[in-house]
Amino acid sequence: MHDVYRERTESHLASLKGAEIAVVGDVMLDRYFWGNVHRVSPEAPVPVVDVDHESAHLGGAANVATNLLGLGATPLLCGVVGSDAAGEHVRTLCEQAGLSTDAIAVSDKRPTTTKTRIIGNNQQIARLDHETREHVDQDVANEIIARLSQRTNLKGIILEDYDKGLLSPTLIASVIELGRKRQIPVFVDPKHRHFFDFVGCTVFKPNKKEASDALGMPLTTMDEVEKAAKALRNTLRCENVLITMGAAGMVLFEQDGTLSTVPTRAMKVSDVSGAGDTVIATLGAMMSVGVPAREAAALANIAAGRVVAEPGIVAITAADLVSAVTA
Repeated sequence: MHDVYRERTESHLASLKGAEIAVVGDVMLDRYFWGNVHRVSPEAPVPVVDVDHESAHLGGAANVATNLLGLGATPLLCGVVGSDAAGEHVRTLCEQAGLSTDAIAVSDKRPTTTKTRIIGNNQQIARLDHETREHVDQDVANEIIARLSQRTNLKGIILEDYDKGLLSPTLIASVIELGRKRQIPVFVDPKHRHFFDFVGCTVFKPNKKEASDALGMPLTTMDEVEKAAKALRNTLRCENVLITMGAAGMVLFEQDGTLSTVPTRAMKVSDVSGAGDTVIATLGAMMSVGVPAREAAALANIAAGRVVAEPGIVAITAADLVSAVTA
């Protein structure tokens, strides 16, 4: 565990101010219909939701970019949306949030990934997913690489995979190679389909279940977690592995063989949605400006503890992080 202090945190955030960090991954639109349930439908045994209001938010890789923006960095969001109303909505929300849409490709061959949640009496009743998981066409992948290659001041790259089709093995390898050639750290938040394709990254950050499923082994003891972290680092030839363990905190296995545990800092848990996005954004932001992995992981853990205390998907801010460090 690395102790964190207000003065150091403020210094790190000052260094981060304006630093350009790319987020390459699956951009989503999160839609919500909120209402109350007073009766059951006569057509089928399902609740009838009297809709009170609806809302829409940036999801997936776009939420990671929102977290970076809140910390003071300048995110470059690289993804794809469809040439549909949802895609236009994503672009509008990005512009309203202060995120550039210059590196968001538009494709007429796929829909914008959209998750629609129906909430009745403050409880999720159903979720409707509108998406395709097929990989994007090569012209879209080429556009993403071209956008990244044009940036001359990138401090870091985050690969955010939700298995929605943007990150193919070819695109993953191209981004990591670009980072290697230009000495830009690459941080990975994986999903199962391409779990072992992120060879050579700087930090590989699966959660406990993802690591357990991919390796086919339980992670119930610290010895098992350490064995898994070592196996992942050897297989992926990455510098660091950070396994997030939910309420049990995090485990960091570093390049020099040091294993550290980072206990959770959440005082209360209201909603865990988006916590992983906050972790990878904070970790990537801090390490991109030179903060050591152990200290960056501790700050990421504190940031996650702050956002899960709030209902809904909430992005971390620099002020919130400083406040949480001193709490």
